[in-house]
Amino acid sequence: MLPGLRENRVFRFTHAATTAARILSGYKLLAMRKKGMSPEEYDRRLRDHHRRSAQRIYRAVLRLQGLMIKIGQTIGSRPDVFPEEYASVLSLLQDKVPPHPWNEMKPHIERELGGPIASVFAEFDRKPVAAASLAQVYKAKLKDGRQVAVKVVYPNSPRLVRTDLRILRGMIWLESRFSNYPLEPVYQELAANVPLEVDMLHEAEAMKAIASTLAYRDDVVIPGIVEEHTSKRILTMEYIDGIKITNLDGLRAAGIDTEVLFPLLVEVYMEQIMRHGHFHADPHPGNLLGLPGNRLGLLDFGLTKKITDDFREAFKLTTRSMFTGDNEGLVRGLKAQGMRLKNEADDASFVASGEFFRAMSDPETYKDKEIVQAVNEAWGEAFKKNPLVDMPGDMTLAMRVFFLLFGLGATVGSNLDLQENNIPQIALKYAQEPETVVNPPAVQQPAKVGATADARSTAA
Repeated sequence: MLPGLRENRVFRFTHAATTAARILSGYKLLAMRKKGMSPEEYDRRLRDHHRRSAQRIYRAVLRLQGLMIKIGQTIGSRPDVFPEEYASVLSLLQDKVPPHPWNEMKPHIERELGGPIASVFAEFDRKPVAAASLAQVYKAKLKDGRQVAVKVVYPNSPRLVRTDLRILRGMIWLESRFSNYPLEPVYQELAANVPLEVDMLHEAEAMKAIASTLAYRDDVVIPGIVEEHTSKRILTMEYIDGIKITNLDGLRAAGIDTEVLFPLLVEVYMEQIMRHGHFHADPHPGNLLGLPGNRLGLLDFGLTKKITDDFREAFKLTTRSMFTGDNEGLVRGLKAQGMRLKNEADDASFVASGEFFRAMSDPETYKDKEIVQAVNEAWGEAFKKNPLVDMPGDMTLAMRVFFLLFGLGATVGSNLDLQENNIPQIALKYAQEPETVVNPPAVQQPAKVGATADARSTAA
């Protein structure tokens, strides 16, 4: 596809809308014909349509690229919500996005570096180790011998982000006519944060800030920045070898204890949100690595979020009330965060939210797809009766983290014995901390990185 056509707003909107219409009309037609089918035949045809629909989305997002790939990645990371056929097909977008060609990227890289690649790097692999929605990553060696990962924003990414945000605003406006959720705050949060994902200087600063708050931990690794070779569109950082967190067989073969690693992941995110109020907001599997010694590697800090102290304390109140069954405290916490229902005298929707999150935090839930479906439907029905009319922007990315963790729980949690280290227990550890907790002393460099056989460094 010609880049100019791909960047055309009318073309992008039309292509996305047409794909969605074909998928939805297929489901509607199948529902109309259901009465004339046996349960077995209906189930077979439904699964076939799930698979075809997922493949349509996959082809569409690869054709359009930009934020559309992120949408596909999000769907592929949520097997707790979407049919398994969607997760199976769209999870490929986490690490199998076709890279941009070298003849396009080389002059772009040299423009950003201000000179030939050979003037900076002793070696530079032309084949990227990872390609994603807005950037791709190369492995290279500096003149001093250090192995580094070089994240390069695609030449057209900033334009695609601006175009897709306009499209997204229109789609959210249409969806809000039928939805039980106020979606304008979601758009505002995305509009404020997504453009920063193509600013490598911003990502470098966010990476350093979060690395500083977690640097006292020897079980978390965040790449160090090579500042002299980092610019607005290129980020040069320490290269990390690791194994994707959902590759359970690979992790175990490397001697990594998966029943230590997954609780560690949950703990690191609860600590970031509820203790520090500054967190990595894109925990999809491609950004999470298992490292030797049962350590966790965090990659891709393009999407991060700082929350206010008031919101953080309200979030802690909500969390500890949710997991201790204190519905009164749960309602107070949600209202303190800025959530508002149409009928403010009826708190049933808030109570249903607590029930939803407790259920989705339990690995046992994911062992039966019908239970997962029932949990989601009960939550949706509650908000149909009394919908939200206001939701704070700060909630958007915090909720994204929880939902992506639930998706990981659906993928790996049911295969692990997490009775002693489950999400509620870990969340309560941080939700019950007093307000006066002081961050551990900052250390400038993250822990030294070991190596494994499966090399992975990813992009946004």
